[in-house]
Amino acid sequence: MKDAKSKELFERAKKHIPGGVNSPVRAFGSVGLTPRFIKSARGAYITDEDNNTYIDYVCSWGAGILGHAHPLVIEKVKEAAELGLTYGAPTEKEIILSELIYECMPSVEVSRLVCSGTEAVMSAIRVARGFTGRTKIIKFKGCYHGHSDGLLVKAGSGALTTSVPDSKGVPSDFSKHTLVALYNDKKSVKELFIRNKNDIAAVIVEPVAANMGVVLPEDGFLNFLRDITDRYGALLIFDEVITGFRLGLGGAQEYYGVKPDITTLGKIIGGGMPVGAYGGRKEIMDMVSPVGEVYQAGTLSGNPIATTAGIETLKILMKDKSIYLRLEEKTKRLEQAAAGGAIRVNRIGSLMSIFFTDRHVTDYDSAVSSDTEAYAEYFKFLLENGIYAAPSQFEAMFVSDAHSDEDIEKTCQVFKDYFAVKNNKK
Repeated sequence: MKDAKSKELFERAKKHIPGGVNSPVRAFGSVGLTPRFIKSARGAYITDEDNNTYIDYVCSWGAGILGHAHPLVIEKVKEAAELGLTYGAPTEKEIILSELIYECMPSVEVSRLVCSGTEAVMSAIRVARGFTGRTKIIKFKGCYHGHSDGLLVKAGSGALTTSVPDSKGVPSDFSKHTLVALYNDKKSVKELFIRNKNDIAAVIVEPVAANMGVVLPEDGFLNFLRDITDRYGALLIFDEVITGFRLGLGGAQEYYGVKPDITTLGKIIGGGMPVGAYGGRKEIMDMVSPVGEVYQAGTLSGNPIATTAGIETLKILMKDKSIYLRLEEKTKRLEQAAAGGAIRVNRIGSLMSIFFTDRHVTDYDSAVSSDTEAYAEYFKFLLENGIYAAPSQFEAMFVSDAHSDEDIEKTCQVFKDYFAVKNNKK
């Protein structure tokens, strides 16, 4: 497989872009390869600058649930672009997108559009603090909520202590209000509430963790979070940037039957364009300027091109609800093909991760027990056989409606071939 052009571009990129990439995982650092520079994508396929074509299971990190360059979305985006790229003023499309979100997720009575998932989460937390008058939040070890200062934290000595910054450039004063609990561990959450019962504004959680690989909530865990936040007067924030419209039209909150106070969204609601949103009960969202005193603004928020792509994507999903049945069936086939040996496969709907560990993966500590060198070997095999997967053990695999039966069958065969070779080496 040729990679000369990608190597050349990577060297050029490193001169003017930190690490040669505009998001760290794209650097292929954890798999020891040169990143592939992509020049085009259509349906289930991406093509790099060396003209290698791959079946794509990154799908722009989950945004491409319909596949790349869906003809109806592209048609509407072209029409919108002819009318201007940005106005800095209200449009009807902003209203339509918010109405569609509410129709699918009734908990999101009022929402504000922003430009990214990070921005959505940052704003949601500000609103939660403004509404409750409290300063501290609880997040979970291994859950990622974007790169805002207060959320780039890891547990200190003992997982339940006040956190320390997980990135240089983040003052400790910024992160001291972020408490870290253990995903799927009710006791850790209870202890934090007992110690800080009058100070916790919100608990923020990925209802299905998808940034330490895919880790599912154990039975009753999300219901427990709903109950304990109600008991202590805190808000429950579901970060559904990944799960929103991925697990179904109603996201994880519909899937698990748990209603959060605030929801953050991104990826799919932009149809491949940069979009985020946060929203919830009207009384909470009325805290946001210009109605309330919690300030948040954005020059490109509600961009007419991005909202066009999002509206068309959601309309397609709402019109053909069998899409989710097809996604489930396709991903289940991949799960079955990969199962067996010293690995664990976690899957829900069209989200899946293969962990190179013999432990059941239920939290951050069990996720990081994975053999990252083995994953790198697996990733290289897939790439050499025309399969583009996440270049990190701790990222999810995404399936789109554009993946054909033939694509799935080829991928299953590559899985089987790899594990057959691997098992013979033992």
